Amino acid sequence: MATGTVKLHRVLRAPPDRVYRAFLEADAVAKWLPPYGFTCQVHHLEAKVGGTHRMSFRNFSTGHSHSFGGEYLELVPSEKIRYTDSFDDPNLPGQMSVTVTLRKVSCGTELSIVQEGIPEAIPAEMCYLGWQESLVQLARLVDPEIPD
Repeated sequence: MATGTVKLHRVLRAPPDRVYRAFLEADAVAKWLPPYGFTCQVHHLEAKVGGTHRMSFRNFSTGHSHSFGGEYLELVPSEKIRYTDSFDDPNLPGQMSVTVTLRKVSCGTELSIVQEGIPEAIPAEMCYLGWQESLVQLARLVDPEIPD
């Protein structure tokens, strides 16, 4: 049964358009989304409403991986991303929903994330910890202003 919910909030130095792109470009997602100790392979990412995504996280220590994917439900450039995720593992049933809200603020972007429907087998605090690690990596990707 899917029951867990996590809510996260951050302020990033980067502008909303750069943060938005980091959620929707495959190479960016592979760089920042996997928590510490994991690698990510993006198998497919079609960033449009009705489009789908599929990826795998691999535990670098053990080599074990888990794959998941879903559908983009709402995309408002530089403001909102709403999508679903489901694990391929039958021991992690149900469909999760993720809502990412971006708001321009004086120093960059206010980022809010709500992930709902986390499978019961995954402790919400572990999911929250993983997201915190991912968001540190997101900031390291999007915050630097590097001229060409």
